[in-house]
Order: sequence, then structure tokens, then C-alpha cells
Amino acid sequence: MKKDKVLLAFSGGLDTTFCAIYLAKEKNLEVHSALVNTGGFSETDLEGIKEHAGRLGLVSHAVLEVAADYYNRCVRYMIYGNVLRNRSYPLSVSSERTFQALALVNYAKKHGFKKIAHGSTAAGNDQVRFDLVIQVLAPEIEILTPIRELQISREDEIDYLQKEGVEMNWSKVKYSINQGVWGTSVGGKETLVSDGELPEEAYPTKVEKSGTETAVIEFDQGEPVGLNGQSYEPLVLIRELEKIAGAWGVGRDVHVGDTIIGIKGRVGFEAAAARVIIDAHLALEKHVLTRWQLHWKEQIGQWYGMFVHEAQYLEPVMRDLEAFLDSSQKNVTGKVTIRFRPYSYVATGVKSEYDLMSPSFASYGEMNKAWTAREVDGFTRILGNQQRIWFSVNGSDDIS
Repeated sequence: MKKDKVLLAFSGGLDTTFCAIYLAKEKNLEVHSALVNTGGFSETDLEGIKEHAGRLGLVSHAVLEVAADYYNRCVRYMIYGNVLRNRSYPLSVSSERTFQALALVNYAKKHGFKKIAHGSTAAGNDQVRFDLVIQVLAPEIEILTPIRELQISREDEIDYLQKEGVEMNWSKVKYSINQGVWGTSVGGKETLVSDGELPEEAYPTKVEKSGTETAVIEFDQGEPVGLNGQSYEPLVLIRELEKIAGAWGVGRDVHVGDTIIGIKGRVGFEAAAARVIIDAHLALEKHVLTRWQLHWKEQIGQWYGMFVHEAQYLEPVMRDLEAFLDSSQKNVTGKVTIRFRPYSYVATGVKSEYDLMSPSFASYGEMNKAWTAREVDGFTRILGNQQRIWFSVNGSDDIS
């Protein structure tokens, strides 16, 4: 009897390796795999994963390259919006899942797959991100989630695979690593509790530098286009900056947040380039945007990031938010100098032809050139009118 075929979202890690064997052996399915590369895999990585898929007996294996699409349709808007969830996490991996799901749906439709499988658990956000895209854009496709349905642990997966004779580097599966161009998430036993600290060896990038170093990032209408005097495409720049900044150990943190399904979650991450670019971009914006542009950008950026995180990327309002963010970047052009030290960095200065901090008007805290002392006195009196009226009517007992 001809087997039904299934398209498995495959990264070559523990979870997707388990799914590959389980679906073939226990569900008697013809398993095909697809790795959706959003920029986190090198050519060496991709070749190794392809060989691993072959050893597992997968019928076919495809690599779907979507890094450029992911950057153009999402990452650049997160830069424009200075998106950091809970003031720390740049949505490194969570923002990728929607684009991985989109690529899987398109590939499944093109090649006649009626089933898509993924390795998400029942206790996280990724299951919603994958399922929602598939349900909205391809409701006719059945979704298979072995790990979610079986409610098994990573230790259970390892035991199953070892009994099936699968060979892997078992020491490397101690931590769940999801690497992408915008950062890498790190999960382990330490992140399953509220007070666990990830050890140094849990982070893929090792700290190799000491002393201090500077880097200059150039932006053109909000996009990073230059690094240390050399022009780059934004995706290439992100990778080059990651090499520089990652070796300083910057961009590491542990994100604690509210999941889509309502529980608290904790995950470590390293996102050196993402954090540095966002902070440099914000430093430039402080110089070239007005106070109200900055105010409303902060609101819009946080909403945009929240909707990306909450699996709402397909919601039409996101296109409206993107239009606002696009408009806000017209004058966000210039260079920002970053100084690195071990585990830290700071934006030390900005140069831009659109800099509103112009000495022809004033030098903050020292000298005014475009108004008189009497004009400030009159301005302050008018500004305080409503407060003076209120206190004249109600008195000042509550303040004094």
C-alpha cells in the first residue's frame, strides 16, 4: 500500500530528528524534510544537516532560502521600530517562525503535500506560530505535532532515538539551540527554573576579545548599510557585525516573558548584532527625529514587535504599522560609533547631515542663540497657565 507523505520542518536537531524517525516508524508515513534557512545556517551547516537527513532515511530533503525575504519583510521593520520585547529580547528566533511556516506552506502546495509536521512542544509559542499560518493559508493541510501530542521530554526523545540506533552527538543536545541571522536562543535545564544561570559553555559564541575596540555603523534611511567604512548589503552587514560584537560577549541575556498560551517562559539568547544595531539606530534617531516622532515610533514599534511575537504577522494592521515605520525613516541617515568592552558596549557619538542638535540654535545647558531671556519668560508663563488656574482654585495643600 502506498504511504501517505508528510513534509517535516527539519533543522537536524534533537526534536526534528525524533519526529523524522517517529513519523516513519510509528505512523508509517513517507517523510520528506525541508529546512527553511532564515540566515542562521552556513553552507557547512546545511551540508551536514543534509547528510544527517540521508542517514535518517528521509525520502527527500530541501533547503528553502528565505533570508532576504525575512529581512525585507520583517527584520528591517524591527530595526525601524527599535523592537525589544521586555526591553531586552530582539525577537531573534520568534520572528523567524512565521516566515518558516510561510515557506513550508508554499513548498507543500507546490509539491502536493497534504500533511505538514513540526517539532514544537505544547508548552511554547512556536506551535501557535506554525499552526496559525498553516490554518489561515492552507486549511486543507493536516498538521502533525508528534512531540506535542506525546508530551515527551528531551530525555525521552534521546532514549527513543538511541534505542532506534540513531547516531548523534549526544553531548551537543544538552541545550536547545536555535540559531538565526537576528540572534540565537539557548534553552536548557537552567532556563526551566526562575533562578538558573546558563553557563558560559551554553552559548555558541565564545568571548575572545579583551581591552576595547570601536566600530562605526552607517545607516541609510534606517537601514544598516556600512560598517567601518565599507559598504554592505544589510544581511551581510549583520553577519559581519555579529563576528565583531559576538567575540566581545555582548548581546547576551535571559528573556522572561508571557507566552501566547498564557504561561511564563524563560530562555537565554545571544544577539550581538541585533542589540548593537538597534541601540545604534535609536541613538541616531534621537538626533534626527522630533520628540513626537520619537514618542509615536516607540508606541508603534512596541505594538509591531508584540504582534510579531504573538503570531499576528498576517494581521492586515501590520501593513499599516509598516507604512508608518517606513515614513519615519526618511532622515534616519548617518553614522554611529560604538565602543566595545568585554560584555558591554556604548554608542559614543553620531554624525548626520540631518542632526537636529544644531549649535546655530543653542548649546544645551550653556548658550541660547535663537531666542531671548524675555521670550523664555513669556513662554514659561503661558505654558504654566492651566496649572496656575488649577492651583488658584484648589489650593496647594496636596503638594506642600
